[in-house]
Amino acid sequence: MGKDRIRIAGADVAVVGGSIAGCATALAAHRAGAGRVTVYERTAGRLADRGVGLAVHNARYAELAAAGYLDTAMPWVQLATRRWYVRDGAGPLGRQIGALPFPFRSYCWGPLWQELRRRLPEDTVFRSGVRVDAVSDAADGAGVHLGGGEGSGAAEGGAGSGERRGADGSSRRTERFDLVIGADGYRSVVRETAFPGVRPSYAGYLAWRGAVPADRLTELGFPGLPADPWAEEDCIYGVFPGGHVIIYRIPDGQGGQRANWVLYTAPPAGLDLGLDTPTSLPPGTLTDALYAHFAYVTDELLPPYWGGLMRLTPRQEVFIQPMYDFSAARYTAGRLLLAGDAATVARPHTGAGAVKALQDAAALETALRAVPERPDALAAYGAERGTTGRSMVELGRRLGRTLVQDTPDWRTLDQAGLEAAWAAADGSGAFGGRELKS
Repeated sequence: MGKDRIRIAGADVAVVGGSIAGCATALAAHRAGAGRVTVYERTAGRLADRGVGLAVHNARYAELAAAGYLDTAMPWVQLATRRWYVRDGAGPLGRQIGALPFPFRSYCWGPLWQELRRRLPEDTVFRSGVRVDAVSDAADGAGVHLGGGEGSGAAEGGAGSGERRGADGSSRRTERFDLVIGADGYRSVVRETAFPGVRPSYAGYLAWRGAVPADRLTELGFPGLPADPWAEEDCIYGVFPGGHVIIYRIPDGQGGQRANWVLYTAPPAGLDLGLDTPTSLPPGTLTDALYAHFAYVTDELLPPYWGGLMRLTPRQEVFIQPMYDFSAARYTAGRLLLAGDAATVARPHTGAGAVKALQDAAALETALRAVPERPDALAAYGAERGTTGRSMVELGRRLGRTLVQDTPDWRTLDQAGLEAAWAAADGSGAFGGRELKS
């Protein structure tokens, strides 16, 4: 592999990004025999407080549990069935047009991250509030170039470091490593070095996201409905022309539950949100125009109960995730590796975002362990995971067309019609993620 040849035993490894993908890949590096692992996370706040949901297919859970990346100590809710509802005057819940199996475990992002973080060895250097401006790659090592900000002046971690000055005269520090893993999301600085100028492309619509404490659902109070009218194992699809909402229960990490919801639809026509450059609208930044559109969808297009449930989320807690597509040509470039959303961004319709990040970590661990006997193991990791990533991007596009961009007339569908529409969208059967190869 030339300059790509890396000794894993005792290696100094940097992980850029400290979220779920970052913690998982840091764990992979430790298990493969790295000497020291340093994680750089730009967020200074408590990641454990993030309350959005995610779901893991039962079959993918079994594979990841066998690989040591998930276990029963991580709080979850077992889901079983997707029930599809339309608004047509049939009552607060709407009319159910059909049901499909949904063998998934649901998780809350923050508690899941916290459990992965706890599994990192004590000698892991985890540096919060540190901005990585860039990385570099050379035959004798990779550099992590730190910008100003909390923690950036610390000298912990790395095989070597040196200070330099930015154009504004501020202090910049470069730290050297044998290997740098980019787990820094769809705006990855590691990917920018590995594949300059390649950006995720905006798909043309948004995901509004929020969660509601389960004990607040009694506030909805629709006449004729019990206080809790949907089973714990049900995942709700509320569908309408041009979009849908997914609602399911997640653990809150404190013994209770939340109703997690994700609404997919296009923003109002003519509204320039500047989304061609990858970005997001975090809690507290929802504009009046976007919130008015959210209110219209929840009040006029969705069945009253499900729209009312979503409106229980305070406006300042709703955030928006624009939909992007991207998959790197390869996951490896010299001493730089990619994982998670830094490598592939597939739309959440696939039900496999967190799954793919954890699979990347498990596959990376296997590849790093194999390097002494197989110098091409990291290239093989990049090729195999790249193939999986591209297939998930294509699945996300197909599901996006059916569920948002070119929706059928849901009101005309029955159980058989729903099954046919879903089969056409998920032709490969990859919903929930592809099998993790040994």
